Amino acid sequence: MTKKTVPAESISDLGYADALTELEAILAELESSLVDVDTLATKVGRAANLVTHCRARLSIVRHDVDKVVAGLDTDLNDDQGDNQ
Repeated sequence: MTKKTVPAESISDLGYADALTELEAILAELESSLVDVDTLATKVGRAANLVTHCRARLSIVRHDVDKVVAGLDTDLNDDQGDNQ
């Protein structure tokens, strides 16, 4: 029995962990000999969309973390200037 995938239009609503879980399920099915040839292209397309979504989520998080770290650097420099 295969796990059903979420409709394509809802990928943007998925969090990273849910998208990764679905992607892993699709990959496991594709790696098995149980993949239905009639749905192969659909599953590969869904997997590609999930990869794109996960990369975008990681990019957003990376940007947010960089902003936080930059803020910490600024705070640290301000504190060091006050102590001199």
